[in-house]
Amino acid sequence: MSLIRLAIPKGSLQQSTIDLFKDAGWNIRMSSRSYFPSIDDPDIDCALVRAQEISRYVESGLFDVALTGKDWILENNSDVVEVADLIYSKATYRPAKWVLAVDEKSDYKRIEDLEGKKIATELVNFTVQYFKERNINVEVEFSWGATEAKVVDGLADAIVEVTETGSTIKAHNLKIIDELLVTNTKLIANKASWSDPAKRTKIEQISMMLQSALQATGMTGLKMNAPKDKLENIIAMLPAITSPTVSPLYDSNWFSLEIIILESQSRNLIPELLRAGARGIIEYPLKKVLNG
Repeated sequence: MSLIRLAIPKGSLQQSTIDLFKDAGWNIRMSSRSYFPSIDDPDIDCALVRAQEISRYVESGLFDVALTGKDWILENNSDVVEVADLIYSKATYRPAKWVLAVDEKSDYKRIEDLEGKKIATELVNFTVQYFKERNINVEVEFSWGATEAKVVDGLADAIVEVTETGSTIKAHNLKIIDELLVTNTKLIANKASWSDPAKRTKIEQISMMLQSALQATGMTGLKMNAPKDKLENIIAMLPAITSPTVSPLYDSNWFSLEIIILESQSRNLIPELLRAGARGIIEYPLKKVLNG
């Protein structure tokens, strides 16, 4: 099999992507001033690329597989295979949203109020199409950065910007009047690479292991022993993903239990389990969770 060329998003997603690959079993090492990090897999070759451009390069065949946002796939109208949604567990994941924001003191309350106005954004093509589909005529201007300040400085009437909590929007004295798009990270592949059996097998391996690492985010494992006469009560207390594993011990009056729970649940659950009669409780971290 020829090398799989992997594009890693440069910038804000760079370190989190490298950390995710580490949890999935791959060590990626950066060298100073290099756009070509090393990876401990002889079948993979890495390069750093701006997330905004990745989908175009994957579509053209310069890369076989990559991580980028759903927003940039739509912005570039890229014809790629969307292999997997790389979403953190619901316990920790906050989806990013592209929102329409205006001066909090303005009279703009609805998207229709921006007829004939100027909007600054980095997501130009998607924004143009969004307003066009709603028959609202606006001027959309590309923003190179510091987009929130464009309204404050009088350079635009509104902005379309990405946010998770909206705190930065509010900090710039702006208010959100519409939500255009909810986005998340996706693993994408070049169509020709996906059709190649050997490359597809490798891409599917990458997908499986990345998803298993994400599934383990915020999860923890618990092991404990429970006396036979208190077993049912203890099992009823366990908020497991699936039914707990229960195994008899050499002493027929005791059983071993093992479960997976949210890490945040353990702080309250462990003392309750002890009071209920569980003994020998062990909590251990999870790096991967696979559900088949």
